Amino acid sequence: MHNHLKYQTSPYLLQHAQNPVDWYPWCGEAFQRAKAEDKPVFLSIGYSTCHWCHVMAHESFEDQQIADLLNGHFISIKVDREERPDIDSVYMEVCQAFTGSGGWPTSIFMTADQKPFFAGTYFPKSGRGGMIGLRELLMLIAEQWNIDRAALLEQADEMVAQLGQKAEQKDAASPRMAHGAAAQYKQLYDARYGGFGGAPKFPTAHNLLFLLTYYERYGDDACLDMAENTLLHMYRGGLFDHIGYGFCRYSTDERFLVPHFEKMLYDNALLIMAYCKAYAITNKRLYLEIAQKTADYILREMTDLNGGFYCAQDADSDGEEGKYYLFTPDEIINLLGPHKGGAFNRYFGITPKGNFEGKSIPNLLGAPLQDAPDPSLLLRVWQYRKKRCFLHLDDKILTAWNGLMIAAMCQLYRVSGNVLYLNAAKKADGFLQQHLYHGGVLFASFRSGKCGAHGFLDDYAGYIFAKLALYAAVLDGEYLQQAQQLCQDALRIFQDPSGGFYLNGTHNEELILRPKPTYDGAIPSGNSMMAWNLARLALLTADESYQRQAAAQLDFLAADAARFPAGHAMFLLALLDYYNPPLKITAVLKNPADKEKWLLSVPLDAAVLLLQQPTREFPLKNDADTFYVCRNQSCLPPVNDLGGLV
Repeated sequence: MHNHLKYQTSPYLLQHAQNPVDWYPWCGEAFQRAKAEDKPVFLSIGYSTCHWCHVMAHESFEDQQIADLLNGHFISIKVDREERPDIDSVYMEVCQAFTGSGGWPTSIFMTADQKPFFAGTYFPKSGRGGMIGLRELLMLIAEQWNIDRAALLEQADEMVAQLGQKAEQKDAASPRMAHGAAAQYKQLYDARYGGFGGAPKFPTAHNLLFLLTYYERYGDDACLDMAENTLLHMYRGGLFDHIGYGFCRYSTDERFLVPHFEKMLYDNALLIMAYCKAYAITNKRLYLEIAQKTADYILREMTDLNGGFYCAQDADSDGEEGKYYLFTPDEIINLLGPHKGGAFNRYFGITPKGNFEGKSIPNLLGAPLQDAPDPSLLLRVWQYRKKRCFLHLDDKILTAWNGLMIAAMCQLYRVSGNVLYLNAAKKADGFLQQHLYHGGVLFASFRSGKCGAHGFLDDYAGYIFAKLALYAAVLDGEYLQQAQQLCQDALRIFQDPSGGFYLNGTHNEELILRPKPTYDGAIPSGNSMMAWNLARLALLTADESYQRQAAAQLDFLAADAARFPAGHAMFLLALLDYYNPPLKITAVLKNPADKEKWLLSVPLDAAVLLLQQPTREFPLKNDADTFYVCRNQSCLPPVNDLGGLV
């Protein structure tokens, strides 16, 4: 049995290709059929490693009774939110407007004109605990479509009008906003367990990057303490996979013990950056080791042979959440023997009682870090775990997320000096150049030899971010030129003359809305990333057009950020760079090939411009390598040695 998803490349859509539901991908044919047959559309949005997406699929979309209702009264469309962030953004906003919250799976009922009249997230097959079941909901909507359609259409028109008329607030960005944000983080901070707010707790590493950077710029010890305590608790808990490494999506409890077990590329990229930053500031080797473990996991399990980075690994195995990651004491003792196995269990908190549904998530919440077991034992347990059950891998290559990981690998190279990570970044960049950048057009996704949609704002912003990180790592001017070209493309394709950037550009499919997301959620928004990119290009090039664009973008973001500063961490990082710039170094080398001997000692945030030859403005001093350093918005006399200045 197959439906219209049979020839798709998305792992999420392929998971539903043999459902009895007659699914379509998002396409004109589906909407034309809905109009021709006078039926409403049921839109289901999710992703392949989403636990509750799996639950709803097994309960409902594999059920013949539900399939008969959907096939008889609706046209059903499946969307992978990772391939189509534009569709996801529009209808997540719809879901939040209808219900006050959102999440995946997202369930939308709409007209053939794509106008929504009802929305929700997960629905059980049959009603329970005050929640309507999908079966009852489908029958109710089908009945109302036939009996009182005018009410549904009126609701759809009102929803589209309401979302389309959302007025953008105007404000002016100010460096004071960073101080207000730091104060808000202090109010939200959990001093006992780390993190911010109560359960569930998300890593949101860009929050920590802001706090670490704020400490660097203003010397606020409390911000450093908050970041360090959170980084340490996230590592010691079950959020970090102590057997195979890498971080899970979020913690369901306040202690960072019990994770939601899926692993996402973007979380691990941002966390590598945060641990690198913490190491660069404190010189505490544990942070470097955590960043390296995370990167090693990515290179081992999440990297294509040709260099691209995969999306995610699933939370579920054999239909059970977390099964892949859980252990009993007897398993470990049978594998390692009573002496070594017993010590292993004690160190990682693997007990007969367990800490998750009768089994144990390995963690270090009760262990002294210096008593770690022999790495060979970890390898044996990891190899045993891999053979024990299957873990689904979403092997799509997403441009935006790859951009983040390329930048993370570059930063890890800069703090570790290990060229392995730089080579991984370069190889991934080569993959994107070869497979996702054609004829000057960037694409959003790649799998099974096929590109997905034309790139969205997040793809351009993320790839510019990667190019700037590559330039910072090796000072190859070609990377800087490529970043500038991509930035010009983004300005042309996505910029709104009245302020900000649209998520979907002039080359993307037209939807009922053109969103301009600003909130820095699990991933920094494309608008915030563009603010950072523009501020960095202004620093590196001294081009006044970048200065103007950066200032305008910060002003566009300021009103939303003022309402909830802690939800706009990437904007705050851009704000710091613009109003309180990092160290800027203009280097004139007698032999530009000698740059490696000093480049790795430069701070991560520093803006370094390498001139290929001396100029009248930047001549060689004493006929030797010369560095022109600017700090705190003032420039120092040229020097031949950076020692003492960085």
